[in-house]
Amino acid sequence: MIGSLPKELEVNGKKWAIRSDFRDVLNILVAMDDVDLKEDEKWMIALSILYLEFSDMNPSDYEEAIEKAMWFLSMGEQRTQDIKDIRIYDWQKDEQMIFSAVNKVSGTEVRSVDYMHFWTFMGYFNEVGEGLLSMVAGIRMKKAKGKSLEPYEKEFYKENKDIVDIKKRSKEELEEIERINKILG
Repeated sequence: MIGSLPKELEVNGKKWAIRSDFRDVLNILVAMDDVDLKEDEKWMIALSILYLEFSDMNPSDYEEAIEKAMWFLSMGEQRTQDIKDIRIYDWQKDEQMIFSAVNKVSGTEVRSVDYMHFWTFMGYFNEVGEGLLSMVAGIRMKKAKGKSLEPYEKEFYKENKDIVDIKKRSKEELEEIERINKILG
């Protein structure tokens, strides 16, 4: 339904309540970015955070549960790009920049609200304009695509490499992501 915010996902004909608050979902995204975890570990963490009664779910439903989780994480959109595509945000590393930018857009300190649906949070996030976060993301994107930086971007990067650079995904991660992408078509 237009304008509705899902708080449950249907897996194998059964509706499962989910944790839809942005804080829970950001914890999932942090786990998914953790280079020290194997892909199956990441998905077990993600599913156990997202689905309130995950321990009651039949393991044969995990694949569909992942598909539905990916739908939810992409805010109800069909993915048009692979997960492994260019990574310009690191939810843990960029935490302060992200919250500062989202707070500016939302007009409030979002961490202080009792509940905010992940899709609402991401709506604010997607409206972030000019600022530190957009500068860092822009430089990351250009570097990942092998594009030249403008002189002011080169200077910023030289002075702020620790802010701009993020860890690369491991070979194992990329292979598992490719496997999941093939499953999802």
